[in-house]
Amino acid sequence: MPRFFSETIAELPALEGADAAHIVKALRMRPGERLTVCDLKGTDYFCEIAAADPQRVELTVLETAPTKSEPKLAVTLYQCVPKGDKLDGVVQKAVELGVSRIVPVLSSRCVSRPDPKSMGKKTDRWRKIAREAAGQSGRGVLPAVDPALDFNACAAALSGYDLSLFFYEEGGEPLRTLVSRTALPPSGGRAAVLIGPEGGFTPEEARKAASAGAATVTLGPRILRTETAPIAALTALMLLTGNLE
Repeated sequence: MPRFFSETIAELPALEGADAAHIVKALRMRPGERLTVCDLKGTDYFCEIAAADPQRVELTVLETAPTKSEPKLAVTLYQCVPKGDKLDGVVQKAVELGVSRIVPVLSSRCVSRPDPKSMGKKTDRWRKIAREAAGQSGRGVLPAVDPALDFNACAAALSGYDLSLFFYEEGGEPLRTLVSRTALPPSGGRAAVLIGPEGGFTPEEARKAASAGAATVTLGPRILRTETAPIAALTALMLLTGNLE
């Protein structure tokens, strides 16, 4: 069933703008057909189309239910900005895997360093990709894509989590061992995952992350590409915390 997001669905059972155009022109849906609208707060509204044109689709709410797809663990992915469009795929797959927030990071060895205007355009694109991936994967919230941070600001932010993971290509503690001995809150808690760029992290960056309280962990003996590492890390973390069951 097609899925859309609207913060106002409870007060205004309708979809407008790009969503309405997509429903009518791309999906070719007509009155009487059904779709799901999520309110971005964890509730799904199961609706029937009452009237439809490319500017506005009127809906009748048939029933509501809590969204079942959200993981208990709220994960923020701090991803150092890679070259080209690699971050497009990372955003898409990370959202599908259940990440709550994505923060691009500019570390010492990032080759890609867009100017503010270019970075703004990239961030807008990543937010669009996140929205599309959230709809496709049945998410109950729309994961945020934040403005980019420099590494120092990123390191400072790592202290605010129940579990902060610094994935280092030079090695570290096995993720399974670390997760097994970490007591997360019954509600699930908050975790941070930090992934480096193509050239990896500098020793100084590794020290800063450790000083901020991040645990240095490894994904095994093989060196993963910067676009592969976050997907492997998120999958492993979700599995080990019971969020892929």
